[in-house]
Amino acid sequence: MSILRHLEVKDRSTIIRVVDEWWGGRPMAGLLPRLFFEHFQPTSFVIEEDGKLQAFLVGFRSQTTPAEAYIHFVGVHPGARGKGVGRSLYEHFFEAVRQLDCTEVHAITSPVNRGSIAFHTSMGFEILPGDAEVDGIAVTTNYDGLGSNRVQFRRYLEK
Repeated sequence: MSILRHLEVKDRSTIIRVVDEWWGGRPMAGLLPRLFFEHFQPTSFVIEEDGKLQAFLVGFRSQTTPAEAYIHFVGVHPGARGKGVGRSLYEHFFEAVRQLDCTEVHAITSPVNRGSIAFHTSMGFEILPGDAEVDGIAVTTNYDGLGSNRVQFRRYLEK
């Protein structure tokens, strides 16, 4: 049985243990400091099945632009991909931030993550213009530091 619930501080140790493996060995755990697990629980979620982590989403309402929300990090267990788990997390996040009067959601991904690009566009996100292209995809160069190019997404929320 699947359970979708709010992210909790206790989830961090489980997530940190598996996230690099879920990314094929890419070092991702550093993108998930404890502050996300402490301060963004109302808009961050976990899906478990039979008590085992299947997926998580860390997101929040912008403090600078309150009508915007941002999805910082999403992870789906490789064995759960393609089963609608990520879609469920996103839809739940959209509803949570819609209740906070957000009208749009932003996200980023690496240009090498073709699966993420395809997923976001299938979820109704548009790729925002950048200052360069990588394999025909608009990217913002040095978005997350020197050499860390990112694809930026936006999706407007219906009321």
